[in-house]
Amino acid sequence: MNTKETIRVWFSRAGFGLLAALAMTGFALAQEAAPAAADAAAAAVPKIDSGDTAWMLTSTAIVLMMTIPGLALFYGGMVRKKNVLATLMQSFAITCLVTVFWFVIAYSLAFTEGGPFIGGLSRVLLAGMDPKAISPLASTIPETVYCMYQLTFAIITCALLTGSIADRLKFSALCVFIPAWLIVVYAPVAHTVWMTGNGYLNVKGVLDFAGGTVVHINSGIAGLVACLVMGKRKGYGTVSMAPDNLVLSVIGASLLWVGWFGFNAGSAVTAGAGAGMAMLATQIATAGAALAWMFVEWAVKGKPSVLGIISGAVAGLVAITPASGYVGPGAALVIGLIGGAVCFWTATVLKNLLGYDDSLDAFGVHGVGGTVGALLTGVFASQAIGGDSSIGMLEGNMGQLLLQAEGVALTIVWSGVMTFVLLKIVDLIIGLRVDEEIEREGLDLGLHGETVH
Repeated sequence: MNTKETIRVWFSRAGFGLLAALAMTGFALAQEAAPAAADAAAAAVPKIDSGDTAWMLTSTAIVLMMTIPGLALFYGGMVRKKNVLATLMQSFAITCLVTVFWFVIAYSLAFTEGGPFIGGLSRVLLAGMDPKAISPLASTIPETVYCMYQLTFAIITCALLTGSIADRLKFSALCVFIPAWLIVVYAPVAHTVWMTGNGYLNVKGVLDFAGGTVVHINSGIAGLVACLVMGKRKGYGTVSMAPDNLVLSVIGASLLWVGWFGFNAGSAVTAGAGAGMAMLATQIATAGAALAWMFVEWAVKGKPSVLGIISGAVAGLVAITPASGYVGPGAALVIGLIGGAVCFWTATVLKNLLGYDDSLDAFGVHGVGGTVGALLTGVFASQAIGGDSSIGMLEGNMGQLLLQAEGVALTIVWSGVMTFVLLKIVDLIIGLRVDEEIEREGLDLGLHGETVH
């Protein structure tokens, strides 16, 4: 074989070997890529995440703790001794009432697809809720957990409004009014704001991370309407109505503060970075608001009060709620400072100026604090924190502030009008207010046959 022939054969063999090597390499890469593609496809399918589920189970438990015993003690310590048990009873009974009616119909109306203002009936009596099914609104946790988590929000919303009408509401009226309010007022507002891709305000882009409109404006406006409909307490303005036991109220406020991490950080619905930032923002805003209320009160009245600092803390918790998943630490502090100062003015100046008897300042703290927080969300919302749908006025999106104002206005109108209608119906059927003798002697003995010894 001559030299040219040798070279030709050598190149032919080398080329065949190269082709073979390339083929083997391609086959190996394909073998590796196939599982990777399968893994990617599997990852795209929603599945229950044990870490997210554990966090949401924890959040659910501590949000329930916000009502019993948190709010029960907070409100119970602020009324007079003769009404302490009746006040505790309201929060406990509401927890039971809302749970049953949530199961029967309210969850379905709030969190299933329907119209832009109300859901459907596919989950009446929780029909069709598979224990292993994933919630369509939270793609990594069971729907059972999501349903239970949202139930705790409904419970505390209904309980909050009773603060405006403490010391004078019939217990029988409460048992009728609360289920009706849950179905007619709370469920539609929750659907409108939180039903992804279906609710009217949700589709428009209104931001409410954890309940500024749904929980706080909703309950605060309802409380204001209720106290106006029912009238002032007997002796209001002339008889001392000082809190009986601020120790209970401090314990209650502290439980509210801790539980609020489940409220705000839990609203991320995952155990991730969003929950961490929401928790941090909540802590900073709460501390800022408590200090703002304390220092303003100190300057105005000469002394900082225990009732003032705990009320300020709750005001901060309320104000940061709608913004908690959309803002950073600096904005959280500003929201807290503004919320604390504004709520102090509402609870101490505006209330006296207008003369309404908002007994425990449910409107002054929750209605006003929720409004402040919802509007400031439109100012401070940050794309870096909340994503592309979270761009506030400071980042050039003036439209977000206008959207927030629309959400606030719609919630005020719906809650105010429908609460008024429901109260009038209940008053016509069984009456809203206790007899004057019972109010004078105390609701504990008059309604429940018990007293605090």
